[in-house]
Amino acid sequence: MTQSAGSAPIAPWLREILRCPVTGSELVDGVAPDGTPELQAVEADAQGVRRAYRVEGAIPVLLADEARTIS
Repeated sequence: MTQSAGSAPIAPWLREILRCPVTGSELVDGVAPDGTPELQAVEADAQGVRRAYRVEGAIPVLLADEARTIS
């Protein structure tokens, strides 16, 4: 995972259990347009929308209302 200054990687044990709160799909490492780390859902929801969740430090913010939509 690409890390911004001051961020730490997510612990491996946590990475294994994290899932998208909307679809339940696996989350993979990604980078937001501004260069910050994020977790991206592998699968889209029923409307065809995939979501990306920001990572603050080593803490993933898995709030559907705050997720970025990706294509």
